[in-house]
Amino acid sequence: MSAGQGQAGGGAGEGPVTDEGRPAGDVYEWFRRGEQLLAEGHPAAAEQLLARAAAAEPDSKRIRESLARAQFDAGAYASALENFRAVAQADPADDYAQFGWGVTAARLGDFEASVEHLALAVAMRPKDDRYRRALRQSRATLAARAGAYGPLLPGAPGFVPQQPGDSTAPDDPTDEDDQA
Repeated sequence: MSAGQGQAGGGAGEGPVTDEGRPAGDVYEWFRRGEQLLAEGHPAAAEQLLARAAAAEPDSKRIRESLARAQFDAGAYASALENFRAVAQADPADDYAQFGWGVTAARLGDFEASVEHLALAVAMRPKDDRYRRALRQSRATLAARAGAYGPLLPGAPGFVPQQPGDSTAPDDPTDEDDQA
C-alpha cells in the first residue's frame, strides 16, 4: 500500500471521509478539491471526487466538464466522451465541450466525429491554437487513412503487408486473367 492510502484522509489529498466512506463536505467542496487535484496532476483522485459531485448535481455543466477532463487525463476515454458529449448537447455553444468531444473521439479512433466537433470548436474560437492543431491532426489522419498521401510504407504505424492472393489487393492491369 502506498503512502497515504488507507488513511482517513484518503490518497492524493482527497481530504477527510465520513464514517460511510463518503468524502466530507458538500458538493461545492468536492468540486473545488477535485479541481485542485486535477491541477496538481492527480486525475484519478480528482475523478473520484468529481464523480460524486456530478452524481449529486447531474445538471451542472461545470462539474461534468471537470469530470470529463479528469477522466480524459486518467485515460478513461469512453467515460470522458460521455461527459463531454452531455455538456456539448446541453450547450452546443460551449466551445471547450466541443473541443473535448473532438479530442476524446480521436483518442478512441473516431476521427469523423473528431473532425466534426473540433471544426465546431474552431468555428467558435478560431484563434485558439490548441483547437486548430487538434483539427489539423484529425483531418490529416482521415486523409492519410483515405490514401491522400500515398500508400503506407513498411514500418509506418498501421502498415499491413499485402499477402499473396489477397482478394482486397488492387487489381493488376497486366494480369492475364483480366485481359479479354
